[in-house]
Amino acid sequence: MPVRISLAARAIAVTGGLVVLATGLTLALDRWLPDSPWLIVSLVCLIVLPLAIWAVRRLLRPMLSLFRALTGTVTSYRDGDFSFGLSWQGNDELGDLVVAHNELGDVLREQRLGLVQRELLLDTMVQNTPVAMLLVLESGPIVYANLAARRLLGNGRKLEGHAFGDVLETAAEPLRDALGRGNDGLFSVGEDDEEEVYHLARRSFRLNGRTHELILLRLLTAELRRQEVQTWKKVIRVISHELNNSLAPVASLAHSGAELLRRGQNERLPSILATIEERARHLEGFIRGYARFAKLPAPRLETSLWPDFVARLATQIAFVQEGNLPEEPIRIDVPQLEQALLNLLKNAHESGSAPEEVRLGVRRGPQAVRIDVLDRGSGMSEAVLSNALVPFYSTKRSGTGLGLALAREIAEAHGGRIALANRDGGGLCVSLILPNT
Repeated sequence: MPVRISLAARAIAVTGGLVVLATGLTLALDRWLPDSPWLIVSLVCLIVLPLAIWAVRRLLRPMLSLFRALTGTVTSYRDGDFSFGLSWQGNDELGDLVVAHNELGDVLREQRLGLVQRELLLDTMVQNTPVAMLLVLESGPIVYANLAARRLLGNGRKLEGHAFGDVLETAAEPLRDALGRGNDGLFSVGEDDEEEVYHLARRSFRLNGRTHELILLRLLTAELRRQEVQTWKKVIRVISHELNNSLAPVASLAHSGAELLRRGQNERLPSILATIEERARHLEGFIRGYARFAKLPAPRLETSLWPDFVARLATQIAFVQEGNLPEEPIRIDVPQLEQALLNLLKNAHESGSAPEEVRLGVRRGPQAVRIDVLDRGSGMSEAVLSNALVPFYSTKRSGTGLGLALAREIAEAHGGRIALANRDGGGLCVSLILPNT
C-alpha cells in the first residue's frame, strides 16, 4: 500500500523548497554582490518565480484534470448515464473523494438497473392485462394506451399522441355514452349473442402539475355469464326444493281426501282441505316474493318527511324509535323503502330478540342519511355475514333468502348501500345508507 501523503504536506513541501532555494540564492549572491541588494532581490525573483510557477502547475495539473473529470461524470449522472468511473493514483484526500464518487456511481447504477427491471415488469403486466387502460391528459391527448386499449379503440394501432375525442368518434356509441356520463358504470356493446358487457372506471389525479385521467375498461361478459349460470342453478334448486316441499304434501293430502270420500268418512275432509289451502297460499307467497324481486322498478322519487314516513311504517309493524328524526325531508320511493324496512324489521323480530329491543333510528350526516334497524337476537356468524346479502341465501328453514337481497337492491337503486354488523352485547345492526337528496 503506497504511503499516504496529504495535499497539505505536498503544498508545504513545495513552499518549503522554494523558500530554501530563495534563501540560498540570496546568501550566495550577497557574497558576489555585497553592495547591490536590489539587484540580488531582482535576480532571486527572476530565478525563483518561474520555478514556483512550474512547481505549482505541476502540483495542480492532475487535480484540475480530476475536477474536469468529476464535472463530466456528474453531468452524465444528471443525464441518467451511470456507466462512468474515475481513477486516481495518489493516496490522499482526492483519492478518498474518487473512491466515494465511484461508490455513489455504483449505487446509482444498481438503483437504475432495479428501476429499469421493475418498469419492464410493470409494462409487461400492463400490456398483457385484459383490462384496457388509457391515460389521458386534461387537454385531450392520450399519453398511454396498453395493447387491450389499442385493440378495443384503435384496431391495434398506437393511440399515444392522438386526441381522445378523435379516437372516440370511431368507437361504439354505448362506449361514448358511458364516457359522457362522467362516472363509473356498466355498458353493453353489440346485440343478442354478440353482446359484450364492459365495466368503466375512471380516476383523475395530478402528475407533474397537470391533471390526468386514468380510464379502465374491463370486459365482464364471461364472468357475468358464469355468475348468471350459477345464479340460475341456485334459483332452480331453491324453487325446486320449495315446490317439492309444498306439492308433495298437497298430492298426498289430495289422495287421502279421495280415499276418505270413497269410504264416506267426510269428517276429516275440512282439516285436509285447510292444510292444502295453507300450502297453496304459502306457495303463492313464495312465488310472489320472487316476482317482486325480479320486477323491481326504478325508484320514483318523491319528497317525504321522516315523521310521516316512520309513523306510516309503525302502523304495519312494531318497533321502538331510537333518537329524534331528522327535520329535513328526503327524496325517496316511499313504497320501496317501506318494503325494505319492513323486511329488515321482520327479520329483527324473527331473530329471537325481545319485541321492545327491535329499534329503528335515523341519523342525518353531511353526505348521507343512515337508517339503522337494531335487535338483540343471536346476531350472525362470520360465514353468515359474508353471504347474507347474496340472493336466495337463507339460514331459516322456510326462508326464501330474498329479504336482505331485496333491501340491498332498493338501497342501491336509490344510490346508497346496505351494511350489516354484529352489536356489542349481542344482536345485529342493519344499516341502509342513502345519499342526501
